[in-house]
Amino acid sequence: MPTAKTKAAKAKTATAKTFNFADALLHWFDQHGRKNLPWQHPITPYRVWLSEVMLQQTQVETVIPYFTRFLEHFPNVEDLAKAPQDEVLHLWTGLGYYARARNLHKCAQQISEEFGGEFPGDVETLTTLPGIGRSTACAISSIAFGQSTAILDGNVKRVLTRFHAVDGWPGLPKVEKALWVHANANMPEDLSRQRCADYTQAIMDLGATLCTRSKPACLICPMQTACKAHLTHTVDQFPGKKPKKTIPEKSTVMLLAENKQGEIFLYQRPQTGIWGGLWSLPEFDSQDDAITYCVAKLGKVGEIETWPTLTHVFSHYKLHITPVHIAVKTKRAIQEPDQQLWYSAGGSHKLGLAAPVKKLLQAIDN
Repeated sequence: MPTAKTKAAKAKTATAKTFNFADALLHWFDQHGRKNLPWQHPITPYRVWLSEVMLQQTQVETVIPYFTRFLEHFPNVEDLAKAPQDEVLHLWTGLGYYARARNLHKCAQQISEEFGGEFPGDVETLTTLPGIGRSTACAISSIAFGQSTAILDGNVKRVLTRFHAVDGWPGLPKVEKALWVHANANMPEDLSRQRCADYTQAIMDLGATLCTRSKPACLICPMQTACKAHLTHTVDQFPGKKPKKTIPEKSTVMLLAENKQGEIFLYQRPQTGIWGGLWSLPEFDSQDDAITYCVAKLGKVGEIETWPTLTHVFSHYKLHITPVHIAVKTKRAIQEPDQQLWYSAGGSHKLGLAAPVKKLLQAIDN
């Protein structure tokens, strides 16, 4: 005779077999989904693309003011394509992951030059553009063009790993491949144009609002009757954790050379690498090196002050910054005007600044 435990297991299996993922998700979205985000009114390929790039590894609340400012300065892709890179990076300052901004600018230029300012709607073409990966391309295709294309951003990965109890860290190729299979299987091909866009927004919303990293709201989740992690009380085990590794630590000395006019010497970093294309403070191995450079390149040195160390954490290492503030009594002419300048916070320069550099400049103003 079947035990109570066996009956419960069979009931769970039956529920899972009759459960329709898309129907449950869309029903929940119609009642609780987010429908008033800035990029949803109106929905255009440009606005969807801009929001999707900004939302990569960044919370909605953080993105909204940046998105609004970008639209004020660059209402369409042609305006963005024509803008100087410095202005684009200036508006991006503080949002992080600056390669996104550089690729955003390059992508706008390519769309303007090769597609007459019109976004292609197919995933294959979209993925050939700078900064647009498979999931972002699918999101644009689905939301802006109503095509039945599944997505797999961070929120969706979390939903699917729990619903299907997929073991392993989602960043591993084998795990991601399995998640793409589930993402496509869960999304019916017969959805209408509007429902395709709604489905894509719905699964992102579910991960962002209910199926969160910590303290997920399983009791009000529309997936709870068929979610394997919930049914087996293992929600906290999914997604799998990223393998731990020791984060390297590096140290640098940043030169804050200030002239009598209150201007700070900055230089533009190379387009590739950390803070690519941003304007920054010169870096050195030691305070003595910073002083030597200042004397040789910038002018007669006055008071020297070493500030407390500032730590900036990147995704792959920690950078300990020792700021050295040096008063420059007599400034020399800039040797490379295209890549160097004397910066004033109240001046006309619109520059992209690395977060710790912006923080140090603000400290001087205060």
